[in-house]
Amino acid sequence: MVYTLAASTLTVAAPLACDAPPAEGAEPARRSSDVLVTGTDEEMLVLEVTAANRIVVRLPRVEVGQGVTTAVAMMIAEELDARLADIDIPLADARTQGNQYTGGSSSVRSLYGPARQLAATARAKLVTAAARLWHVPARALRTRDTKVYAPDGRSATFGYLTGYAAAIRVPAVSARPKPASRHQVIGRPTTRIDARDIVTGKARYAGDLTVAGARPTVVARPPTLGGTVLSLDDRAARAMPGVHAVVRVEGGVAVVAETFHHAFQARDALKITWAPGPLAALSDADIRRRLRAAVPRLGTPPRGSAQVEGEFEFAFVSHAPMEVLTAVADVRPTRAEIWFSSQTPMDARDSIAEAVGLPAAKVKVHVMRGGGSFGRRLDSDAALEAALISKAAGRPVKLMWSRADDIRHGRMRPAGRHRIRASLAGGRVVAFAHSTASVSTAYEGKGAVRRASFASAAGPLPSDSGLYNFGALSGDYGSVGLASIPLGAWRSVDSGTSRTAEEIVVDEIAVRLGKDPVAFRRTTLRSKAVRAVLAKAAAAGHWGRALPAGHGQGVAVHEEYGSCVACLAEIDATDPKHPRVTRVVMAADVGIAVNPRGLQAQLMGTAIDGISTVLTAGLHIDRGAVREGSYADFHYARQRDAPLRFEAHIMPSHGEPGGAGELGVPAAAGAVANAYARATGTRPRRFPLNS
Repeated sequence: MVYTLAASTLTVAAPLACDAPPAEGAEPARRSSDVLVTGTDEEMLVLEVTAANRIVVRLPRVEVGQGVTTAVAMMIAEELDARLADIDIPLADARTQGNQYTGGSSSVRSLYGPARQLAATARAKLVTAAARLWHVPARALRTRDTKVYAPDGRSATFGYLTGYAAAIRVPAVSARPKPASRHQVIGRPTTRIDARDIVTGKARYAGDLTVAGARPTVVARPPTLGGTVLSLDDRAARAMPGVHAVVRVEGGVAVVAETFHHAFQARDALKITWAPGPLAALSDADIRRRLRAAVPRLGTPPRGSAQVEGEFEFAFVSHAPMEVLTAVADVRPTRAEIWFSSQTPMDARDSIAEAVGLPAAKVKVHVMRGGGSFGRRLDSDAALEAALISKAAGRPVKLMWSRADDIRHGRMRPAGRHRIRASLAGGRVVAFAHSTASVSTAYEGKGAVRRASFASAAGPLPSDSGLYNFGALSGDYGSVGLASIPLGAWRSVDSGTSRTAEEIVVDEIAVRLGKDPVAFRRTTLRSKAVRAVLAKAAAAGHWGRALPAGHGQGVAVHEEYGSCVACLAEIDATDPKHPRVTRVVMAADVGIAVNPRGLQAQLMGTAIDGISTVLTAGLHIDRGAVREGSYADFHYARQRDAPLRFEAHIMPSHGEPGGAGELGVPAAAGAVANAYARATGTRPRRFPLNS
């Protein structure tokens, strides 16, 4: 359903749960003082046509580099017949109702229907308004380039017509979105609408804001996770020039100063005695031992079957977004205002309100674009801390976490262990068992191990082993509770490790059966779409071609978010300790690809994620402290590690859009691991390989 809001300009709104267009000409509504008022910006996706001929859609999602603002602008431009240059997609502040969650590769999927319906309705009203002004049949009019055109050559901008269109209740022409066969914008590779602003520095992030009175702020943090302040001597720091306040907070000691230079100098002048955190006696070897013990045992395999087995370890991984966490907070006795990049602004507002002792209605959260996230901005650590510092200091603050702050004290993907067994009989897999354990933050009983059974018929396995015809499926899940470990969702969440481990085992099954890994998958995959992307990647990547000694190819597939992907990777492992991925070919079926260029960029990013987490990027715990503290020792792939050749093939489809942002990570990781195994003749079991 699409509603008209009371306004002097054309303003229409759609609930974000809107899945299908209304019946022809229908426009459900309630009347208030003879004005159509049926929804507010709090609950809906709202489109306004301004008198300046701008199309404004305040987006209830956050732009963190994934290109969602461009995708939504393309949907609007398609149905409204507007120029992309005339469309503005600002980010909405935190609302009191509705859905502002950005995650799970859900943004395009959730917005595709409502955004197109909004624009189609607005276009119908604008055409109807022009027809009434010109006294011509509405069906004789055409729209293009943010204007309405008459057969005799007359034209009017949408901005000129907006006031007239606001009064239209039932349009005289169809308000249905176009069929895919008529798309002129959706499906065409398009440069991001914010690309120029990003490369010229015009794009504004939280760190670029100038809020009256907000002073740069940094925090001295403990050397170990969960450490606390035993004693503090801040006299030298307070006496330094440019220092406005020193404030104790839960995570350490904050310094508010005139500049970040002053703040860092004063932070380093603090004399703090730290109490060690609860994990001060714990290191990687201990965590691996506990995880090994926590993985549930696999059941008894079918009688007479042969087994292919493997146990896999995955390290902690930092999100490490390029833009460090930054938040501006102005907390007063009766109200608060916060500026930061958030994937969950409504939850953040509620948490901040509770922490500072204000009603949620008195806390305003402004959502800023983010310079990367990968799940990191699902959590609002920096904003909450900034609010508490602002309240304690009695002034606005601009808090910045350093790179070391976020890597050593920020959220991370949990370390985990997987145990997999495939049972073979009669030349096929007759049973597949996959149990896993990961680090959690909650203790449950003295043993700190939680178990939850996964019934193959009634619930999910640790990952979707049902991708293949592998007979009876079984699995179980355990966890190791470690207090003070700050965990968070990292790209692809569980699939990033589970699918990687399973795709390695699939290759080993093929070897045991004497079959080619691609041919084996083609005959075993359940989904026609997955088989198609695998065939495309294998053909485009010339699977099976002759390679020099020490080089290898690997493949892997994944299906999730209503989409599927295949990846072929080639690796040069002539020096097994310093392998280099030389080529990546990916093929994806995501339904309608709103912006194929953006999708290709997303897949390229996931390839880098797979290369990084399989080969080099992991965190280590040494006596309760994270060893890494910068890009210098958290070895995420750089330009020198990127594949020399990258291809992304988008499968044609007229289906509804699926998710794509996280889709490629498990396939890329699995393909890189399998390529390394084939190149070196080894069976990789611990990731990253350099750990």
